[in-house]
Amino acid sequence: MTNLLLAQDFPPMGGGIARLHGEMAKRYPAGQLVVSTPQDPDAADFDAQLDGIVDRLPVGRRRTKSLPGLLLWSRRAATLARRHKVRFVHCGNVKPAGYPARWVLERCRVPYGIYFHGGDLLSEQHKIRHSRLKRRSTRAILGGAAVLMVNSAWTRDLALGVLGELGLDGHGQRLRVVHLGTDPGRFMPGVDPTELRERLGLPEDGVRWMLTVARLTPHKGADTVLRALPAILEHAPDVRYAVAGSGPALDQLEELASAIGVADRVSFLGSVSDRDLPALYNLASVYVGASRLADRIGVEGFGISLVEASACGLPVVAGNSGGIPDAVRDGETGFLVPPEDPAALAAAIVRLLASPDLAKRVGAAGRRAVETYYNWDRVVRDLRAIEAEVVARSAV
Repeated sequence: MTNLLLAQDFPPMGGGIARLHGEMAKRYPAGQLVVSTPQDPDAADFDAQLDGIVDRLPVGRRRTKSLPGLLLWSRRAATLARRHKVRFVHCGNVKPAGYPARWVLERCRVPYGIYFHGGDLLSEQHKIRHSRLKRRSTRAILGGAAVLMVNSAWTRDLALGVLGELGLDGHGQRLRVVHLGTDPGRFMPGVDPTELRERLGLPEDGVRWMLTVARLTPHKGADTVLRALPAILEHAPDVRYAVAGSGPALDQLEELASAIGVADRVSFLGSVSDRDLPALYNLASVYVGASRLADRIGVEGFGISLVEASACGLPVVAGNSGGIPDAVRDGETGFLVPPEDPAALAAAIVRLLASPDLAKRVGAAGRRAVETYYNWDRVVRDLRAIEAEVVARSAV
C-alpha cells in the first residue's frame, strides 16, 4: 500500500515535527511512502539517504502558505496520489498541509489523517475564535479527516475541545494517541563526549553538567532552571548548566543569569547539530526540561528531547505540563515538578545529584523505556496500523 505524506516540516529543517516526518521516511518499506514537501536549498544530502520518493515543491515553506502556493501544492499532491495509486494521506499539520489533503480527498477520494502536535492546535484554537474564515477552513479540514492522531493525552484533550468548538464533537471517536520516540541505536549511553567537550570549550575536571536542549522561547522554561541554580549550587557546587539551542529568549536568559549571579556557571552553546547530540547528552549528569504552558502557542506537546536524554541513560527532571507526563514516567524514568517552581525543580535535581545510585537506576529505566516503547520503529508500526484500519474501513 502506497501512502502520501504532506509535510510542511521536513529535514534538513530542525525541530520535533520535522524529526517525526524524517523518521517516517527512513522507516517505511521501500516504495510505500511518497513525501511531498517544500523546497529546501540544503535538501539533497538528506533526500539521498532515503529509499522512498521525496517530491520537493518548486517553492519554499513561506510560499506554501500563500494562495498560489497552496493551489500549486494541492494540484501536485493530487498528481502524486494518482500516479502512485495512493491509498492514504498523512497530513503533517493542520495548515498549510491540510488544504492539499482535503483537495486530494475531494478529487481522488483518498482518505487522510492529521497529526496534531499541541502548539499547532493552540494556534488554530486562537484563530477560529477570532476569524470566521479560518473557522470555516479549519472545520472543513478537520471534518474531512478520516482519523486524527495526537502525540499525548494532553493534546488529545485539547483536540476534543477544539472539535467541540467547531461543532465536530462526533469526531472525537477518530482520535488516536501515538506517542513519539527516538532512535536507541543512535542515542545511547557510552558515546564519547571528549571531542565535543573540547570543541565547545567545556571544562571536564570536577564538573557535573545539567543539560537542556531546546529552542530558546519562553515556554521552554530555561529561566526557571536559572532561578533554581543558586539553590542547587548550595548542595552541589561542582555543577554547571549547559543550554543547547537558539531563539528569541537568549538575550533575556543571559541577562537573567548575570542578574542572579550564575553567569559563570552557565554555558549557552547555541545550536548543536543533530550529529553532536548523542555526545552532548552523554556529557551530562541530569537532563532538565522545565517547559510550561505559555502564550497561545507555547506548549510542549510531548518533548522528543526528553526521550533522547532517556535513551542516553540520563535521569530527567521535567515540568509537569502539556504532554510531558506522557514522555516522562514520574518516579521511574525521571521526576515531574511544577514547571514554574524553582524550589521544586532544585530539590529534584539535588536529589539525583546526591544519589548516584538513584540517578543510575532512573537513567537505566529511561533507557529500557526507549528500547521497549519510545522508539521510531514502534511509532511507524502504530501509524501503519492506523492506515490499514482507515483503508479497510473506507473500502467497505
